[in-house]
Amino acid sequence: MGAASQHRRFSIFVLAAVTGLSFLGAGCRKSATDKPQVIRLDYAYYSPLSLVLKQQHIVEDDLAKDAIKVEWTQSLGSNKALELLNSKSVDFGSTAGAAALIGRANGNPIKTIYVSSRPEWTALVVLKNSPVQKVQDLKGKKIAVTRGTDPFVFLLRALYGAGLTEKDVELVPLQHADGRNALERGDVDAWAGLDPMMAQTELDKGSRLVFRDVNLNSYSVLNVRDEFAQQHPDYVKRVLADYEKARSWAIQHPEELRKLYAEQTKLNEAVATRVLERNDFSNSVIGDDQKKAIAASGDVLKKAGVISATTDINATLNQLIDPQYVLAVAGSTAQTASAR
Repeated sequence: MGAASQHRRFSIFVLAAVTGLSFLGAGCRKSATDKPQVIRLDYAYYSPLSLVLKQQHIVEDDLAKDAIKVEWTQSLGSNKALELLNSKSVDFGSTAGAAALIGRANGNPIKTIYVSSRPEWTALVVLKNSPVQKVQDLKGKKIAVTRGTDPFVFLLRALYGAGLTEKDVELVPLQHADGRNALERGDVDAWAGLDPMMAQTELDKGSRLVFRDVNLNSYSVLNVRDEFAQQHPDYVKRVLADYEKARSWAIQHPEELRKLYAEQTKLNEAVATRVLERNDFSNSVIGDDQKKAIAASGDVLKKAGVISATTDINATLNQLIDPQYVLAVAGSTAQTASAR
């Protein structure tokens, strides 16, 4: 082989090696920068674990080592959390399971990835001296409700179960706190309530839960934006690992949890106790049980026109519910003794 030929082959080899290193370097640079500069979460009074997470700076302490900033936004209801997720104002949002189904069915690109608690957080509420004694008595009455939330779904299912529909009553669309105020002022006959406001009106005003059924409450869940999960799957797991820290603390420190919840919500401890008694933190894994509970709301939501009558509920739930992240973080240890 001539010297010129050897030189050409050597040059090609060097070029290939340098090119390969360039690609490798680019890959390394992508990996090094493939993290968010900020992670945005919501907190909500209807999600006690989110309050623990925020108050104890669990996420901040975890992500400080990666120089990632953490931002918090309050969700006033599942409908507001869905709006925040859809507008990319938050990366993680707290909703009811049925509300997440509504969001996904209506084109909100989210995944439901975690069970924050199994609550009985909604019931139909009337004033202490109301003549209403059962759901059938609500025919022709005014009912305050926040559309697109678990109380809304609960109300629809309660009406349908009593042989009524939303057309047999007058729905007054109000955000949760405003619904409670409207009930106490006598502007409406009933309110599809939500804790902690529901517990507050029970204890402060003697309001009655005229209809309750824990099985008509869907789970309290955490959702993530699809785009965020695709771009930063490891950080989805990190956030869920932080939620697991908060859940473990909540189960092991019920007295401290009650005080923290009362302080964060500015409620007295009697109200905080009532709310927390209605939350079960014993399982965080999203799966078949949650699918069944949420699917049970699907037919009612179709009948009410909240989601399209052509929606395939099972297919939508398969797109929505994604247990891979919590299973990677918690697995079989995600179930613990009940906090009740």
